[in-house]
Amino acid sequence: MSKRTPRPVPQFSTPIIETPCPLEYLQAPDRERERAAITAAGIDQIITIAVSPDNLSVVMDLVGRFEAVWGTQGIHPHEADHWHDALRQTISDGARHPKIVGIGEIGLDYHYLHSSRDAQIKAFEEQLALAGELDLPVVIHTREADDDTRAVLANHAGMLRKKGVIHSFTSSLALAEYCLQEGFYLGFNGICTFKNADNVRSVIAATPPEKILLETDAPYLTPVPYRGRSNSPRYLPLVAEKVAEIKNLPVEELLHTARRNSKSLFFEVS
Repeated sequence: MSKRTPRPVPQFSTPIIETPCPLEYLQAPDRERERAAITAAGIDQIITIAVSPDNLSVVMDLVGRFEAVWGTQGIHPHEADHWHDALRQTISDGARHPKIVGIGEIGLDYHYLHSSRDAQIKAFEEQLALAGELDLPVVIHTREADDDTRAVLANHAGMLRKKGVIHSFTSSLALAEYCLQEGFYLGFNGICTFKNADNVRSVIAATPPEKILLETDAPYLTPVPYRGRSNSPRYLPLVAEKVAEIKNLPVEELLHTARRNSKSLFFEVS
């Protein structure tokens, strides 16, 4: 018996901002066709995220080549063992580009511990300080590190005028409430459609629409009913649909609010 064809991705009238995905990691065999599909799905702006010393320059190239692409500069906690003063300077220099709109992906990840906890905390703290110096928002990754994430933010959030987003949020409701209280946004993606993600749906239910951002984190975390395929920003309408369902809001209303949130955080447009 052949597999049932998934229902088509819904189309909505409000354009969507992808906040964020590591764009160069998209595994599309035909990149031109993929870009056309992303545009057809209503995604008119993409924030591509830096994660490692090696892809800082790739992000800079992408924002220079594509009108609809903006970016960040920073390193993921997996790369924290590579942190040094020269790398901080490289990130600082890149972040002054007019199409770089944040410092990220920064934070703590104690699930894999590809870098030591001490190195992660040092890189996290120094990149938060850099964001404060440059007056840029942050894109934060946190996994199985709630207590230390909260402790670090307690020392630095006050220096961040624009705050930022805890992206791909899968942490506790307690951390969500703390981050919301401090003025951060929470980013939600295809995980909210997963069968065993009741914890994420509970956080969405408790998050004011005015603090929600939409993302895919593609090519990872593809939403139902397309799980098993490589993810893409073109699946963002499915994320929006699920978040709207959880919030008991019309999808267009949720999309309008999320777009306003994205503009306010990254582009200072209300």
